[in-house]
Amino acid sequence: MNQNQKKRILIIASAAGSLKSFRGDFIKDLTLEGYKVYAAAPGIEEYKETYKFLTDLNVTPLNLKLQRSGLNPIKDFKSIKALKKLIKENKIDLVFPYTIKPVVYGSIAANSLNVPVISLITGLGYTFSGVSKKAKVLQKFSQVLYRKALKTNNLIVFQNIDDYQLFLDKKIMTENQKYGIVSGSGINLDQYKFRKKSANGTNIEFVFVARLIREKGINLYIEAAKKLKSKYPQAKFHILGKSPQGSPSAIDNTILENENKKGTIIQHGWVNNVQEFLSDCHVFVLPTFYREGVPRSILEALSIGMPIITTNTPGCKETIIKNQNGILIEPRNLDSLIDALEFFINNSDKIEEMGINSRKYAEKRFDVNIINRQLISSIKDVLA
Repeated sequence: MNQNQKKRILIIASAAGSLKSFRGDFIKDLTLEGYKVYAAAPGIEEYKETYKFLTDLNVTPLNLKLQRSGLNPIKDFKSIKALKKLIKENKIDLVFPYTIKPVVYGSIAANSLNVPVISLITGLGYTFSGVSKKAKVLQKFSQVLYRKALKTNNLIVFQNIDDYQLFLDKKIMTENQKYGIVSGSGINLDQYKFRKKSANGTNIEFVFVARLIREKGINLYIEAAKKLKSKYPQAKFHILGKSPQGSPSAIDNTILENENKKGTIIQHGWVNNVQEFLSDCHVFVLPTFYREGVPRSILEALSIGMPIITTNTPGCKETIIKNQNGILIEPRNLDSLIDALEFFINNSDKIEEMGINSRKYAEKRFDVNIINRQLISSIKDVLA
């Protein structure tokens, strides 16, 4: 019998779909190592594809009452209570939460039961990148919650060094606490096949893939497209993604509709076949100023073999090797973005070589097998 057979791991997510799309390979590798895996997320049974994926691996899906956003002390206390119940009933040996609420409430619940915790910090999002009064209040409150929750974690894993440094600077954790750094969530290189793509003249197709919120740089991308389209009418600016309902940062859909009608952009909305769109385009663009871990969309573009334009910010700058596979721009800087886009329009002969370098970099640094080996090694150390 595998020595890990009786060890039970609970993975906690705030979005059920991410258990397959972001953690699928990790969960699969845990089961191959002999661990009994449980996966908890709000409304998990409603995500049919994710639910089937988990049950096919003999992973136990668990429904979790958790409000993904906002702060409601009564509901949040109930979430902690529900997590304690799940941990006790399923005799969990280790809790592995990711994203802020699962990390905070999962850690508090597990710590109260003396169950080991490895928290994965997958970027800090709107709370730490927003500049509004509300964002600043949330940031202060989040720091208090993180500090309390992470105090007794066995290990805290970050996806970039900047987030670790910020946690030290804000005194959320101390230098004595154990931590690790991994290069994002990793990418399955077998699923995202490399394709060689060359370009001629100014017929360059750019593509933006993200939730359509201000912090992801969508407004900046559209403004750049407006300025460049009149000068280079053959260039195309694709947008994949949708505007999240209820988000104060969501782009006004009328802007998208108007610019789409004008031919400034090509708006595709939310699509399932992202890989096909990436394969058909030349250059990937993400001018984000969101506190990313390492953006999944960039990893997909790297794997396929696309040059990248992204910002010199935590989680994004790690994906670029200067002058080899893309261009780093300054966040919130329209001129910087226009210069980068124009570089590829006027230097289309660089696209194929940079795309090859992107794939090589993905193989060297962002292969999901490398990331998962690091995480599973940490789990073994904690449970030893």
